[in-house]
Amino acid sequence: MTRSLWPALAAGALAAFVGFASTFAVVLRGLAAAGASPAQAASGLMALSIAMGIGGIWLSKRFRMPISVAWSTPGAALLASTGMVEGGFPAAIGAFLATGLLIVAAGLFRPLGRAVAAIPPPLANAMLAGVLLSLCLAPVRAVAQFPAMGLAIVVTWAVVARLNRLLAVPAAVVVAIALILATTTMPPGSSAALWPAPVLVMPSFVPATLLGIALPLFLVTMASQNIPGMAVLNAYGFHPAPGPLFTRTGLLTLVSAPFGGHAVNLAAITAAICAGPDAHPDPARRWVAAAVSGAGYILFGLLAGGATALIAVAPPVLIEAVAGLALLGAFGGALQAAVADPARREAALVTFLVSASGLTIWGIGGAFWGLVAGGAMLGLGQWRSEKRK
Repeated sequence: MTRSLWPALAAGALAAFVGFASTFAVVLRGLAAAGASPAQAASGLMALSIAMGIGGIWLSKRFRMPISVAWSTPGAALLASTGMVEGGFPAAIGAFLATGLLIVAAGLFRPLGRAVAAIPPPLANAMLAGVLLSLCLAPVRAVAQFPAMGLAIVVTWAVVARLNRLLAVPAAVVVAIALILATTTMPPGSSAALWPAPVLVMPSFVPATLLGIALPLFLVTMASQNIPGMAVLNAYGFHPAPGPLFTRTGLLTLVSAPFGGHAVNLAAITAAICAGPDAHPDPARRWVAAAVSGAGYILFGLLAGGATALIAVAPPVLIEAVAGLALLGAFGGALQAAVADPARREAALVTFLVSASGLTIWGIGGAFWGLVAGGAMLGLGQWRSEKRK
């Protein structure tokens, strides 16, 4: 068995590149939709990248396991689908802080963690699918509005996916960047703004925004990031206690939130890169891959200004197209899991449709009402079954 750390170094570098390149457009789109200015969005992307980088290094070294940390991609999609909230971006920051507190609480208090796990999986997956639907339709809109560029992005993704699915979205990102640079003019001074300045936003706490953003953001982060992240680690023979990991990622969320970070959590897809045998034949050395990945995220975070400047001059639908391609796998998996149980299918479909509708009541977005509507349908069905008995 080789003692070289080169496989771990290579796996960590690949995980950082795939994790950042595949979904940074989703994060920027979500923050902008929540009301962030370009400077605030760049600050948020930097804060998230540095927080997850520090988290990956810290947790991997502390537990000597390949514990990868990521931003909440489904959470960013939730922000994009919800749009501007009551109270603007300061209210969104307040919701991010509340989300961090809820994640910390889920780690410290087992009853809360069990309550999250008790949400019927079909409803949780249906809510996630509804949140993702709008962005997953973006590639179609991009082809309709910009046929040549849209098709180039989609075809690149499709072809590379047949060769290496892990690199399909990064390849589409590279093509999109090349097309944007070839067809637009970057503003003067953009090359000097690669390193964004942190922008501190004073939070405000608006009840409607807390219900409409913080609660769904907490639920999708736990259900589609933290819990699957633990499952990936367990699948490769690593069994850390979940509570301390949830608590620490919640603390990282609290630190990054005032600078625009929406949620930090355990990684799922990129976690497999660092935890699998390709990272190192010796499981005891695979933690190095996650630590290297963390260092890569910090580096990418320091260059977040360039990514934000590029996206600012690009046609929004092209950026949304890249984001939609990055989310297709998550959307398909969530939709399949939502309708798998015939007994709960109707309630799941109601949850999906309401979550995807863009409905807003009392300033509270559709993701929350989707869970309410689906839960009501599920409860009604159970009541009818008991009554027949």
